[in-house]
Amino acid sequence: MLISYRGHPYTLGATVTGKGVNFCVYAPKAAKVTLCLFDKSGHSEVNRLPMFRHEGGNWSLFIEGAKAGDLYGYRVDGDYRAEKGLLFNVNKLLLDPYCKDFFGEFTWSERHFCHLPVGHLNPSDNACDMPKSKVVATEKYVGVRPNTPWSKTVIYECHVKGATVRHPEVPAKLQGKYLGLAEPVFIDHLKHIGVTAVQLLPVHAFINEQFLTTKGLKNYWGYNTLSFFTPHKSYLVSDDINEFKLMVERLHQAGIEVILDVVFNHTAEGGIDGPTISFKGFDNLTYYSTLPNKPNVYINDTGCGNTLNISNPVVLKLVLDSLRYWVEYMGVDGFRFDLATILARQTSGFSNQHAFLQALNQDPILSKVKLIAEPWDIGPGGYQLGQFPAPWREWNDKFRDTVRRFWRGDEGVLPELAMRIHGSSDVFEHNLRGPLNSINFITSHDGFSLFDWTAYEQKHNEANGEANLDGHSENYSFNCGVEGFSADPKVNELRLCMQKNALLTLFLSKGVPMICAGTEMAHSQNGNNNAYCQDNCTSWLAWKNHQQHHPLTFFIQDLLAIRKQFAAFSYLFYVHNSDSRFAVNWFNEEAKPLSPEQWREPSRKWLSYTITDQQLGQSLLIILNASDNTINIKLPQSAFSSNWKLAITTAVEVHKTDIDSYLQVPAKSAWIFTSIKGDE
Repeated sequence: MLISYRGHPYTLGATVTGKGVNFCVYAPKAAKVTLCLFDKSGHSEVNRLPMFRHEGGNWSLFIEGAKAGDLYGYRVDGDYRAEKGLLFNVNKLLLDPYCKDFFGEFTWSERHFCHLPVGHLNPSDNACDMPKSKVVATEKYVGVRPNTPWSKTVIYECHVKGATVRHPEVPAKLQGKYLGLAEPVFIDHLKHIGVTAVQLLPVHAFINEQFLTTKGLKNYWGYNTLSFFTPHKSYLVSDDINEFKLMVERLHQAGIEVILDVVFNHTAEGGIDGPTISFKGFDNLTYYSTLPNKPNVYINDTGCGNTLNISNPVVLKLVLDSLRYWVEYMGVDGFRFDLATILARQTSGFSNQHAFLQALNQDPILSKVKLIAEPWDIGPGGYQLGQFPAPWREWNDKFRDTVRRFWRGDEGVLPELAMRIHGSSDVFEHNLRGPLNSINFITSHDGFSLFDWTAYEQKHNEANGEANLDGHSENYSFNCGVEGFSADPKVNELRLCMQKNALLTLFLSKGVPMICAGTEMAHSQNGNNNAYCQDNCTSWLAWKNHQQHHPLTFFIQDLLAIRKQFAAFSYLFYVHNSDSRFAVNWFNEEAKPLSPEQWREPSRKWLSYTITDQQLGQSLLIILNASDNTINIKLPQSAFSSNWKLAITTAVEVHKTDIDSYLQVPAKSAWIFTSIKGDE
């Protein structure tokens, strides 16, 4: 017979002690909360124990002899009034919002819905279709963290499964798993490129949306969170969550940090007609934002049915507790926040003084990790690039779009391009932040791959089953004359050159560079720019000729060597005319300063400029020609040596005349020259 009694109400979740396990949940409006215990199979409910109410809305129960590995769930009874936003239904087994692990899988059925139809309580019991929360005895991460400064950070955004599921040198049982990323062959690949951090697409446990399963598709990216504390189970080899921690440790040993893409803006429970899995059943109005005068209508700033109510202190605590757990216990080094504007939106709109941002800033653990915002959502005032406070970094879509437009050959882009490649001071400097607050990228998981940017001018998302209506229609892409794959060597030569041009611009810009996995091997998604549901070869990296690195891999390696050598790219502040150490100068084709009129010439689609470091005696000359014509450019005088030394070019052939040091710069090519004191 189990011995149970009132537990302590201060630590939410299931906490293992020497005598047993303390269970605690938050359900302030519930009339009754019952802890349900299951056998090892997860199928048979062996006990139901009433919990004790505490002030503040918490319920607890301590069970002597309970231990790690035990399976459980909750049933919450109370008022069911859908029109008032009250969705209590004792027939629904609920997943613990703080569970660190669970057993079994979520299976879609009508039994999950709180009401059928809306307004009528659904009496069906969903326990047979629910995973069971699992008691875990967790230990803190003890590995040595790289602690790479932002000035040296290079981010590689990748998907846990897609990165290795087709890698022939990763053992079959590890392919597509956390431990696949920990394999030496994959880590060596990252090291060869020069990557210092992997940014993983969501690894919080997630489920497939029902509308996808009915089409035979899956949520591949993972932006549909089921549990904020549990690693996604299909990425485990032996159902041991410590595999995630082992992956982190091995990456850390190689000097590579781990950043998680986290989704605290919505959950898998969807809108009012969505399933009741966890939060809805404990206290719908606490966890989700609803219209003030219509509590049955969710605010949908995510486009996914619901919006997490992070302005509520209980929900804020949940988010902070989750973040700390992943740092302290799982070893991660930072987070990229999906649709981050939502996390700082008050009833009056976005505020960079929001409690969430303040809480992170003062937290002794979270204030020291890497924090990256995707600074937009579809809600009111949703675009907030540049508005997050220090020490936040932000995805800079203006950089992405400007670089794409320039190399596509758009007119009138030069002034903005100059802003972007020197750190977007117009975006970040107003609130005392520097160029390293900008996460610069050309491509990410969302949108065309870099190869597809050079191969498709139209999206091709038919496989998503949405009549090609999903995904962005304007991608600022350039197909090099042929839509899709081509056997023409000239087309493919141009496409490779264009990819190199974009990469050169990325890595020779001020800011923190990020590339999407597969960029270094010209990965294609066949023109799909919204492959969120393509859990197949469309998204998985092919690893063709894996023993011989792709030319783009070597090219990135060379670019990072230049970036590492020149201090201008790690400088924390913007360069202005008054700067005593650094100088930036812009030139026309005669090596004279670019005039205001020339800056504004719509037809001028090339740029020549130098970055000079007086202290270290080094200078770079960068020439970018996005036009369709060869241009003769006179090189400006070298600052620290008699001649410029060519370091990298994307041009297939190099033609330089001897008369006054003129250089023939072919169409669609980029050039880097160096001048270093004492280097003759």
